[in-house]
Amino acid sequence: MRVIMLQSWQDFLDHTGRLEGWAFRGQRSASWPLLSSLSRRLLAYCPDQRLWPLREARAMRVFRRKAHVHLDHPQALDDALRCLAMMQHHGAATRLLDFTKSPFVAAFFAMESATDDAAVYALDTTTLWSARPAFAPELTREVIDPRQPGHFERHFLDNREPLVWFGEPSEMDRRLVAQSGLFVVPGRLEAPLDELLRQYSDQGPSLLIQLVLPHGLRARAMRELYRMNITHATLLPDLDGLAHSMNQELEIVWERLIEEYLAEPPHRT
Repeated sequence: MRVIMLQSWQDFLDHTGRLEGWAFRGQRSASWPLLSSLSRRLLAYCPDQRLWPLREARAMRVFRRKAHVHLDHPQALDDALRCLAMMQHHGAATRLLDFTKSPFVAAFFAMESATDDAAVYALDTTTLWSARPAFAPELTREVIDPRQPGHFERHFLDNREPLVWFGEPSEMDRRLVAQSGLFVVPGRLEAPLDELLRQYSDQGPSLLIQLVLPHGLRARAMRELYRMNITHATLLPDLDGLAHSMNQELEIVWERLIEEYLAEPPHRT
């Protein structure tokens, strides 16, 4: 994986401007590995990796058995990728890694709550689209597509094949649409994404770039993103997103308001 230490917000604009057609993921710590929420949870609490397929399958089965009471169209649960997307949307740990087609959306999620150097990862999806894993060239993107019936269970759930697939569910929810989102689906839960990409012939090292955003850039980045209307309120278009966006509003106070407040602060009793 190539690592680029950025020096300014303009650096970020320049580098991402050259990555046409790539996908992006923001993480608030540059030191975190590219692991899914399910990977992190299983590594922390369920160390016996032999049982991971059993645990993941059970979580999906329980969710499907109970979620239908909350859904107008429960048939969506029959599609493995849509089911996982729904689980992830509502807080369940899944093997899905959230990516976006927008580097600015990724920068927002990287920087919004960062307390140290953050990172935006750029994935060359244009090359990965036709790349094949060296260990099994017959496993093309179409062959392992988890949107097709039985493919998720066959190629991902057993946690044996170091595969990578990316794409969108057959139907997207409002958050995915608002975020220009897509998912990366890893075939091995214990391996970070950069390690899995090494299986894709000699393209592996160049398929992924880590753009490190120093913490000192956060204030400028968040202000620029606010001007682009990239906030929790727009990326999570519901009441939860609006409420989360108030944290950003605490930081965005215009100079005129500050001057007026300091000139004549409110009376306190």
